[in-house]
Amino acid sequence: MAGQGGRRRRGAAAGLLAGLLVLTGCAGTGTGAPPRAEVQGLLDRHAAALLGRDEAGYLADLDPALVPAARTEFRRLASIPLGGLDYRVTDVDPAGSGRATARARLGYRIKGYDSGPATTERVLDLAEKDGRWYVTGDRPVEGAPQQLWQQGEVTAVTGRRSLVLGVGQGRERLREIADAADRAVPAVGAAWPSPWAGRVVVLVPASVDAMGRLLGAPAASYRGIAAVTTGQIGGGPEAPADRVIVNPDAYGVLGDFGRGFVLAHETTHVATRAQTTAATPVWLSEGFADWVAYRGTGRTPAQAAPELARAVRAGNTPAALPEDGEFAFGGDGEAMARAYESGWLACAMIAEQWGETHLTAFYRAVGAHPQREGAVEKALRDVLDITPEEFTTRWRAHLTARLGG
Repeated sequence: MAGQGGRRRRGAAAGLLAGLLVLTGCAGTGTGAPPRAEVQGLLDRHAAALLGRDEAGYLADLDPALVPAARTEFRRLASIPLGGLDYRVTDVDPAGSGRATARARLGYRIKGYDSGPATTERVLDLAEKDGRWYVTGDRPVEGAPQQLWQQGEVTAVTGRRSLVLGVGQGRERLREIADAADRAVPAVGAAWPSPWAGRVVVLVPASVDAMGRLLGAPAASYRGIAAVTTGQIGGGPEAPADRVIVNPDAYGVLGDFGRGFVLAHETTHVATRAQTTAATPVWLSEGFADWVAYRGTGRTPAQAAPELARAVRAGNTPAALPEDGEFAFGGDGEAMARAYESGWLACAMIAEQWGETHLTAFYRAVGAHPQREGAVEKALRDVLDITPEEFTTRWRAHLTARLGG
């Protein structure tokens, strides 16, 4: 299940301690802000020291009162194989006599996994004292996520095709998740022929509340959700990297099939990110991920779509494919299940009646359209040679045939 923020969750997962630093170099005037280049240079040095595991350099420009917290973060980050880290200062504004506020974009890459950075935005409060500028505060912009290493000691488990990072989790449990992710990656690759990284990063926080903080969202929205995938729709080399974030509470109560299904579904979102755009309706992105996860499992429609089956047998076959809002977290659970099941059966019908190659071509064609309006209609005509009305009629008949018995 990909989260549906901007839309597909939330350009999420990244950030490090962006400040707590002494700004050295040219002193401020006492009334203005330090030059942007001065702030940028300091953060460049800070990033280089972190990547080089140079603790002395990392701590050299810190206010002494902040050294203990910074040393803790430096130690925690040692568990994460960073392949790149950079800050980009986007704004520095005066905030009163001897004070200023800076904004910076922070991006990092995990070596061997990320082609692009995972990013977040930070706000730094600056103050001048005795001719030097200090960073006195460091916080995410409103709604930005916390980072896993800010929640505690990080344990890393490396799989053949996965990296699992956990806080408050035993190594055995993280290994089980890595094994499931390793099985999911080739299964997804077999169903999705387009190029993608072929590996996945999974974050496992200590609780659903901690999961909410990683997502920058209320934990209540995710209590029944076993996992979500972060990332920016549209993909491309400059897009933020995806992270699969596991809800340890909901994931923990699943059996072996359910756990494998969840990770295959989320890995599908990672694989299809570059072709999932603002033109892609949620029924297609989620339905396709479910189709990949169920592919080859032998599950019948009645087993995989129990809520929709009850509706069809009661004479309440949906009149149309579900709207995006029907997939929203925190709403009516049964209605959301019917929405997912409807999208899955639409994708399954395309694969059955037109072929799997046409299903993946349809997905790419919808995502390639410049806007939402007309995207599905054009792809139906160009790839499947059918009108939207004919497709809906055929889909409703497919529901009755598969679930009405």
